Amino acid sequence: MKIKSLFLLTCLFTSVTFFNVSAVALEKPTVQSFTLSKIDIDITDPNVTIDFEVLITHPKGIEDISTQLIFTNSGSVNISVPLVRTDSPVDFSKKEVIFKGKLALPRTLNSGVYTYSIDGVKNNFDSGTRFPTGIVNGPTLRTLKGAESGIIIRSNGELNLDYETINGPAFGSQSSLAYLDTKKYTSVTAPIWRVGETLNLIDYFEVTVPEVELKALTFTPNICTSNGKIIDFISEGECQYKVFTPKTKNYIEKSKLLVATITNARSQQNLTVENIAPLKPSSLPFSQLLPPVYASGLSAVEYVLPKSVTPSTCETGGFVLKIVSTGICELTYKSAGNDKFLPSKTFVQSIQILADNLPTTSVQPVTPSPSPTPVTKTEITKNIMCTKGKITKKVSGANPKCPKGYKLKK
Repeated sequence: MKIKSLFLLTCLFTSVTFFNVSAVALEKPTVQSFTLSKIDIDITDPNVTIDFEVLITHPKGIEDISTQLIFTNSGSVNISVPLVRTDSPVDFSKKEVIFKGKLALPRTLNSGVYTYSIDGVKNNFDSGTRFPTGIVNGPTLRTLKGAESGIIIRSNGELNLDYETINGPAFGSQSSLAYLDTKKYTSVTAPIWRVGETLNLIDYFEVTVPEVELKALTFTPNICTSNGKIIDFISEGECQYKVFTPKTKNYIEKSKLLVATITNARSQQNLTVENIAPLKPSSLPFSQLLPPVYASGLSAVEYVLPKSVTPSTCETGGFVLKIVSTGICELTYKSAGNDKFLPSKTFVQSIQILADNLPTTSVQPVTPSPSPTPVTKTEITKNIMCTKGKITKKVSGANPKCPKGYKLKK
């Protein structure tokens, strides 16, 4: 029993050891950091040398003594310099190795964005198998559109980056572009190419970088003019215009040359509204169907619906008028217009709501509250005797007095 247990323990130990060795052997060297002394340099500066440093690790060490740094652009520039490991003497079993090197830029370089990378390195052969890193590109360095990574080379401060800074227009063949503000620019209606109308740039074009400004310029001033942001169509004919972002410190000018045919101006729509006689409802609330209202330029099934401006008297729901009290019911009608007709003027309709047929409401008299019981005062009565010749008369009261012609009898 003990021999069997020992055999199982030996197998288990061997299996774990083999797994660890395989894991290390299959592990590529890891680039921990890839740094440089300058990421934005002007070719007119006194010092145009850039220092590079790469830190690479592997549990079994690094085999290479050096790696090549490649400095290039989208054109014909391709410069390479070696980055050499800094440990001396070289320890191939060292788990962390630093490679360093310098690149002196030619002053004949054109401005732009230049990428940089290293050929890569291999792990130490002591692990049993070599696994090279492959080409390692420089990391993301900034948020500047079109130059997120790479070294920026300027000339007297100018980058002259060739990047598409305009999306649009959001009509015609460009309407399906991938816009940054998808909700706005894929749902916008087309411009109205008629005399008296305008084209607002921000409704149909968007900039793709925050530092540029969208502007317009026209080449046919008798047909269309612009204040730089809005194009006005002033007469019939062919409007030739340019939408552009002017040059900045980082970007070259980008523009779109466009043409539009401007036709005659839109006419105003007229409304057909039937007059409504005074209404005499027999009860409240009361509902009545209003006649449909049409506008010139609309089809027979397109209606202009009313809106109530006196909700305390009447309310609307489509062409159903609901009367809630007597008085003046005031409705308004206005068409929205389309690409051929301007919106109509606001039509106001006043309808009298009379109480002639409404039942009379009897008014119950209000019973007054009973008056409080008066408090009776107790008065003292006095009696006096008054005489006139042989006549004697008795007078009583709180303050009795003899009548005229009588004397008080003493």
